Amino acid sequence: MTEKKLKNTSIHYWINDTKAGSAIIFIHPAFGNHTCFDSQLDYFRNYRIITIDLIGHGKSIGKGTIEDTALYINQIMEIEKIDKINLVGVSIGAVLVQDFANKYQDKVASMACFGGYDINDFDINKQKENSKAQMKLITKALFSIKAFAKANKEISAYSQEGKEEFYKLNLEFKKKSLIYLSKLQNLVNKFPKKQRTYPLLVGCGQFDIPMEIEIVKDWAEKENCQKVIIQGAGHCINLDKPQEFNNILEEFWKSCK
Repeated sequence: MTEKKLKNTSIHYWINDTKAGSAIIFIHPAFGNHTCFDSQLDYFRNYRIITIDLIGHGKSIGKGTIEDTALYINQIMEIEKIDKINLVGVSIGAVLVQDFANKYQDKVASMACFGGYDINDFDINKQKENSKAQMKLITKALFSIKAFAKANKEISAYSQEGKEEFYKLNLEFKKKSLIYLSKLQNLVNKFPKKQRTYPLLVGCGQFDIPMEIEIVKDWAEKENCQKVIIQGAGHCINLDKPQEFNNILEEFWKSCK
C-alpha cells in the first residue's frame, strides 16, 4: 500500500498498486485508524483498495472536519481516476459512507454498512439514547485515554484478539481529537430518504448491543436489502471475525454483478 496525503488537507490515505478490478474504500470506526482493515488487504488484493485515516485519527491530524469526509473521498477518487467505488463502513464509518452516497450517488457501486444505522431515517429516541452512551465514553476519555480504551474495547469487540487490537488503536487516539467527532450528528436526518440506485448490505455482530441488532433488522426490512448478523462478533466485526467479514463482502459483491 502506498501512503498519500490529500492536498490542502490533513487527510492521509493508502492505496494499492492494482490497476485492474473494482475499487473499494474501507472507512474505520471512531478511535481507530486505517490499520483496522489490515486483514482485508491481502484477501482483496485483486481490487483497488483504499484505506484512510479519518480526520482526528492516525496521521490525519490538523486541518479538516468530519463533515467533509464525503468531499475527501470524492477528491481521492478524482485523483486516482476512479469512477465508481464499493463503500465499506464500520460504526461511524457506516455513517460516513452513507453521507458520501447521499452527495455522490452516481459514484457508488455498492455500499456495506456494519454496526451503523440509516442516517436518513434515524428515530429521534434512538438517536438520543445513542448520544447519551457516546457522551459517557467521551467523558471518560477526557480524564484518561487508557481508562477509556479499556472500557471501549469491552463494548466494541467480543473476541480477545479483537479487544486487544482495538485497545491498542484507542491508546493512540488523542484527547484533542474528540472535537472532530462533535460534528458527526450534523449528518443525521439531513437528507430525505430516497430510492437507492446501488446494492446495499447492512449488518452487525451477534454480540453488539441489542439496540443495534434491532436497528439492523428494521433497516434491512425497510430497504428490502441484504442483511447479516455475524456470529461470535461484537460491534467491530472486522476485528472479531476478519475471515467471515471478508467472505461476506466477497459474496455480496458477487451478487451485485
